[in-house]
Amino acid sequence: MREDGRRGWSRREMLNLMAWTGVAGIAGTDAAGFEQALSAELPRSMDRLLPPGSQQLAALMDTLAKAPHRRNFTTVPMMLTDPEMWDAQAIHDVLHYSGNPKMVWHNTDLEGPWLNLMRLALNAQIWSFKHPDFLIVSVTHGSAALALFDEQAWTKYDFPKLTKNKVKRNTFIDIPAAALADPADFQNPEGAYSAKATSVTVLQRRGVIFMACHDGIWGLAGHLHSKGPNPDRLSQPQLAADLTNHLIPGVILTPDVVAELVELEQAGFTYAHS
Repeated sequence: MREDGRRGWSRREMLNLMAWTGVAGIAGTDAAGFEQALSAELPRSMDRLLPPGSQQLAALMDTLAKAPHRRNFTTVPMMLTDPEMWDAQAIHDVLHYSGNPKMVWHNTDLEGPWLNLMRLALNAQIWSFKHPDFLIVSVTHGSAALALFDEQAWTKYDFPKLTKNKVKRNTFIDIPAAALADPADFQNPEGAYSAKATSVTVLQRRGVIFMACHDGIWGLAGHLHSKGPNPDRLSQPQLAADLTNHLIPGVILTPDVVAELVELEQAGFTYAHS
C-alpha cells in the first residue's frame, strides 16, 4: 500500500525495500532497473500474496501495519517489564485474530526447512482445505532468529561467522524471482507459491507473522559484548538495543518467544515445531 493510501508502492518504499533486502536487484535486474521492476511487478504480485476470500487475514495485516513498532532504542534492560518496550499492541492484535484456523511454529534452526514447511502448510490449508484466512505465526529464536535482522546488522556484527560462514549474508530476506510470477497461477511449480519463492519476505506478504525474542537478542548481545565484534564498544544493554533497532520491517518483538507460545496456544493456535 502506498504511503498516500493508494494501492501500489511509493518510490521511498521501493528504495527502502531495496536496502532492507540487501540485494542489488530482483530477477536479474541491476540497481538502476530495480525501481522500474518493482513499480511494474510489486503492485500485482508482491504487495499482498493473499488468496481470494482472505478478508480477515487482510484486515489483520492492515491492522498490524498501523500498530507501533518502536525501533529507536538506545538501551534496553535484561528483562522487559514495560509494554512500551515491546510490540504490545501488535501482539494483542495477533492474539485476538478472529480468523481460523491459526498455527504457531516454533522455529530455531536457520539452516533447517522451517520456511518451506510453513509454505507447505499455507498451501494445503488455503487450497486443499479451503481456509483462505489461515494464519501462521513464527516464534523465531536460536540461529533462525538471525534471519530477522537486516543486512546492516549482518555486516556490522559479522553474523556469517555465527553460521561458521555457511551463510555469507542474509539471503533469507531476498525476494526470489519466482515471487514475481502471476499469483493467480497458484499451481505454477516455479511461481509465487512454489519452493522457489520461499523466503521470510515472501511469507510476510502471504500473511505469515514473524516474532523476535528479546531474551534471545539479549543473549546475542552478551556474546557480542564478550567475544565481539563490537565496533562501537557498546555495553550489553546498548548492543541489545542496537540489534533490536535492526529487526527487519514487520517483525513483532516479544519479551520471550517461548513464553509467547503459552499466550498463543491459549488463544487457540495449534503448535508445530521445525
